[in-house]
Amino acid sequence: MRPSGVWATAVGVARVRALETEREDALFRDPLAQAFAAAGGLWPSSPPPEDEAARRRRLAVSLSIVIRTKFLDDLLRQASAAGVRQVVLLGAGMDSRAFRTHWPEGTRLFEVDTAAPLDFKASVLRRERAVARCERITVAVDLREDWPSALAAAGHDPASPTVWIAEGLLIYLPEDAVDLLLARIGARSAAGSRMGLTLGSRGVIERFGADAGPGSAASMWVSEMPDDPVGWLAGHGWEAVGHTLRERAAAYGRPVGTPPQHEEGPGGLISAVRR
Repeated sequence: MRPSGVWATAVGVARVRALETEREDALFRDPLAQAFAAAGGLWPSSPPPEDEAARRRRLAVSLSIVIRTKFLDDLLRQASAAGVRQVVLLGAGMDSRAFRTHWPEGTRLFEVDTAAPLDFKASVLRRERAVARCERITVAVDLREDWPSALAAAGHDPASPTVWIAEGLLIYLPEDAVDLLLARIGARSAAGSRMGLTLGSRGVIERFGADAGPGSAASMWVSEMPDDPVGWLAGHGWEAVGHTLRERAAAYGRPVGTPPQHEEGPGGLISAVRR
């Protein structure tokens, strides 16, 4: 099975994580990333022929993936330390946190995605003989459909706090679908629940998507973050804190510098708590 459509971008994300894993100063280690990238035909890795502007855009996107991965890894560790034992990965793709994170006993991790990426992922995990470090539950459902019912049927308990992750997802959804997703998350979030989101920064579609080729990830981006994401999430019942990629990159020892606006990575990072 070869990746296709939106979920094929998940294999490209795995390639970026594999490259980061090879660095001596890696911000995280993802031992399964290379296997996912290889299965999808993206490893061994070599950049495509490109001009300088395209190279800078590619590097900016790659850096944004690395920084958001580290940010959400930290958020999940903090949620676990606070006693949260349910994790839901929305649009899980090739996420390997069930296998690479040291989870507290009793953690249940739900991976929600369509059947095609989950089947592709399962075939790689079998070949790698990967063993999850928590109770891992896959939920094959389209997020445009009634995924809350499918999640409930899989055993998710809305009365217990949950940490929700929507990584590299919302930018592919129109604004009304994003609001519906948040409403559905809120309906299944007990007090003390956490949420980590990545959002497309203002102007990202114009900067990165305008000259994107058909079928590329950027060509499928349709939404950006609101002008006031903290206020927007407050309206959905979440106490949120927003961060820019530049801020987090500097905090992680990967300062971006001050490139022209069009070279900045695509997105903002949000952590939120349900009170």
